[in-house]
This record gives sequence, C-alpha cells and structure tokens, in this order.
Amino acid sequence: MDTHGGRRNKAEQDAATVEIGYALVSATFAAAVVFGAVAGPALLFDLPKLLGATLLHLGLTVAPVVFLARVVSVLVRFRRERQPSQPGRTSPDS
Repeated sequence: MDTHGGRRNKAEQDAATVEIGYALVSATFAAAVVFGAVAGPALLFDLPKLLGATLLHLGLTVAPVVFLARVVSVLVRFRRERQPSQPGRTSPDS
C-alpha cells in the first residue's frame, strides 16, 4: 500500500473523495456565514448608501478568502494525517 509515488487503493481514493467533499461543503458554509455576518446588515437594514456598499464589498471580498483558507486547511490536515509515521521516531502515544 504505497501512497507516495504509487497508486492508491480504493479505500484511500474514497477517503480522499470524502475529505475533498467535506472541505468544499464546510468552506461554503463558513464563507456564507462570514458573508452573512459582514454584508447581512447592508441587505437587511436601510443603511446609508456608502456604509451599505462598503459592507457588501467587504463581504464579497472576505467570503472567498475564508472559503479558500478553509479548503486549504482541511486538505493540508488530511494530508498530514495520511502520511505514514517515520521509522526510528516514537509516536506520541508511546
């Protein structure tokens, strides 16, 4: 079962697919929450035009950043957890 440079088995492919799906869904949710928190008041309340436009622009700027940060953090964590332990080192549980 060589995952570095070799072919992955079906279980590893399935785990990667699930993790990618989780990363995308959780990133979409996080970006929507951030967008709602930042731009929501501009959409719900009658704010001054400049303030409303600023909040909307800020929400549209921050939400994609949150999305990308979440996807990257989930996938990097998944990759680190999937790497085999290095020979000669003790594991933290020992």
